[in-house]
Amino acid sequence: MIGANLLEPEPTLLAADTAVSQALDSERDLDAVVREHPESPLVWALLADAADAEGREIEAYAFARVGYHRGLDALRKAGWRGAGPVPWSHEPNRGVLRALYALRRAAERIGETSEVERLTEFLDGADPAATAAIERER
Repeated sequence: MIGANLLEPEPTLLAADTAVSQALDSERDLDAVVREHPESPLVWALLADAADAEGREIEAYAFARVGYHRGLDALRKAGWRGAGPVPWSHEPNRGVLRALYALRRAAERIGETSEVERLTEFLDGADPAATAAIERER
């Protein structure tokens, strides 16, 4: 490709998960959706958001931590090698990015400063626009 930066990896683009989208669109309880789709970082991020909104900081952290690990699994399965762009503009990537954001927020709430710094770098490296986009959605 002409003009490509040969030192930066290609963006990671996850496949759409229509089953999860349909389950969420059906407005079923999140607990039921996560039981059907425990591999979905998006569902875990949504659980973390709900717990955070209710002030359940430790539960929010735990849900976000699971979403983070499920997100890493999805990225690696898609060929991601630990670095490189994960664009927010590609909608299937949003679950992973939201899980990262939720974990960063939860880590901040419990005072885990080094984790906040690491996750900020991770989010900014994945897509510098992701944090602002997530905050606009909230």
